[in-house]
Amino acid sequence: MNSKTKKLVGIGLFTAIVMVLQFLGGGIKVLGMFSISLVLVPIVVGAALYGWQAGGWLGFAFGVAVLLSGDAAAFLAVDPIATVAVVLIKGIACGVAAGLLYKLVGKQNKTVGVFAAAIICPIVNTGVFLLGCWLFFLETVSQWGAAMGFANAAEYMFLGLAGSNFLIELAVNIVLAPVIVRLIKIKLKN
Repeated sequence: MNSKTKKLVGIGLFTAIVMVLQFLGGGIKVLGMFSISLVLVPIVVGAALYGWQAGGWLGFAFGVAVLLSGDAAAFLAVDPIATVAVVLIKGIACGVAAGLLYKLVGKQNKTVGVFAAAIICPIVNTGVFLLGCWLFFLETVSQWGAAMGFANAAEYMFLGLAGSNFLIELAVNIVLAPVIVRLIKIKLKN
């Protein structure tokens, strides 16, 4: 099998993993109505192995899976166009950022590059989500926060919508992504 075919097969496998993890992981909710994105790990791994373009594709697949899984249903009911835009942009952006940071840092040290990609991916994913909430859904988010006893929209966005989910996603990424990339690279050498 030539290298282009191997890359295509690898990206296809990671796309399937992203979809399965999003549909299975959609039931894992720490606080509130939004699930933890276990999908960020294969996005980081795919971006490190196959480049930022693959990271962007895997992020796009993640976004599509979020929309299809019903994880964005509460936002879709408020503004479908903004929801689709935010969900797809956050997915693509986190994959591209992971791939580009891995490429940049990995020139000096590939292990540190994977750690950097594992950190930036959930930061971008959550950051774009919060920015989208602020730009398009502030009134709705304020109402949700007030109903749950939060003092204001910002407190609800950071503590209710993103807080614990972000920390868990970050920890899972930092632990799993470097190990998986290393194992795959070892296997590919054999």
